[in-house]
Amino acid sequence: MSEPRLTLRLDKWLWHARFCKSRAIAHALVVEGRIRVNGQPTDKPARAVGYADVLTFMQGGRVRVVRVLDIGTRRGPAEEARLLYEDLTADTAPSAVVPEM
Repeated sequence: MSEPRLTLRLDKWLWHARFCKSRAIAHALVVEGRIRVNGQPTDKPARAVGYADVLTFMQGGRVRVVRVLDIGTRRGPAEEARLLYEDLTADTAPSAVVPEM
């Protein structure tokens, strides 16, 4: 018998992984239909996400694509949050070079 897949609510995962400053902001982002899970749009904050799910959403004026690696148990420091996902976003924007004055 296989072990059940570990999952977490989408809004809570976004908050744990530090993509949103508060769970209320994460909830609003999902309710507005601005998140895709495995290519399918969702507006359900309670949508379960787990290992290997791919999330697509806008953040800071660019499209982010991340693969869930872990669900986490708390909202910890940024270094801990970074271990919850793999960033699949293609960095197509040229790096901004600011001339020294």
